[in-house]
Amino acid sequence: MPETPTCKSITLPRIDSLDTLTTADDIIACLDDKGVRGQIASVGWPDAFPYRPMASFAAAYSARAIYVDFLVRCNYLRAECYTDGGPVSSDSCVEIFLEPHPGGEYWNFEFNCIGTANCSHRLTRPNPTRLTADELARIRRYPSCGQRPFRELEGLFTWNLLTVIPLDLMGLDADNLPDKIRGNLYKCASATSEPHYLSWNPIFTDRPDFHRPEFFGDIYFQKT
Repeated sequence: MPETPTCKSITLPRIDSLDTLTTADDIIACLDDKGVRGQIASVGWPDAFPYRPMASFAAAYSARAIYVDFLVRCNYLRAECYTDGGPVSSDSCVEIFLEPHPGGEYWNFEFNCIGTANCSHRLTRPNPTRLTADELARIRRYPSCGQRPFRELEGLFTWNLLTVIPLDLMGLDADNLPDKIRGNLYKCASATSEPHYLSWNPIFTDRPDFHRPEFFGDIYFQKT
């Protein structure tokens, strides 16, 4: 494995009109048209976990929130976790980790394909602060698969998960943002018939581990 990580970067455009849109379709159309796009395609452990579903995202920010629409094409689909705070990474899952302040806590936002969330913030992996039910309720989720749990399905599936994460939840103010924050985006499904672990920014560890801020990429805020 390479010893030096390759740090990717993206710039999120500011689109305040996102906050006025009321349907997932309208938000997704806006992100497709004006947001930044990226691929979640790095496979850090190809010998043990070679499967690479197609995964991408479109993202932007507004006066209130960071908007991310994940798009996935895969061969197996699983959504057994239906209670927030549960092990959603065992299902068909997408994730975004964000470090709002350099060297400070990072926030993990994890969602299975029916929108069940597991979210917390921490300095190190063993010591998380779980988001409360009220905090989780502020994170809007729009799953194309619906919200009912189901056991694994085999076939060819295309699905998306749109999420809206309030900036102030992470202590950020849209009018006083830093030039950049750091983070990574992921696609995983540890308990499916084809387990996989993909990331936007490459991870160089001996085994899958998304809780590695040293491999986060730079996320810039486009200033108006």
